[in-house]
Amino acid sequence: MAKGIFSRLDRFSILDWVRTTVAALASLLLARLLKMPEYYWAPISTIVIIQSTIPPHMLGWQRFVGTALGAVLGAAIATFFHPSALLYGIGILLCGILSWVLRVSGAYRFAAITLSIILLIPRTHAPWLIGWHRFLEVSLGITVALVVTTVWPAPNKAG
Repeated sequence: MAKGIFSRLDRFSILDWVRTTVAALASLLLARLLKMPEYYWAPISTIVIIQSTIPPHMLGWQRFVGTALGAVLGAAIATFFHPSALLYGIGILLCGILSWVLRVSGAYRFAAITLSIILLIPRTHAPWLIGWHRFLEVSLGITVALVVTTVWPAPNKAG
């Protein structure tokens, strides 16, 4: 029975796992070295980019723009208003409207995720600081993913 499980292993899968592992570890270690407060967002972002079926540069751009948009909007809402379900809903809607107006509709999901993290997780620091940290941590993860996918492209299934 074990032979059946391992017979499905192929070079493509193993190289993909190793590439993703190296990239995630590099991102994690770099974020820790830089003493980022929520360092885990860097390797998560790296994995999202590397493991996506969307081309890395396109997805990296969408995630970068969306994170910036969600961080600014979330920090503004949290700074000027008392948190509520209604304001959260308005924030998610505004993420969609602004993504459409700016013609970056692919960034909407990342904007909404970042806004959600800023508005829904209790924090002890100012919302602008939380938004800035989130943006930096995600940007580091994106950068590592783009470097790795450029230097070490995805393994070719045919080869």
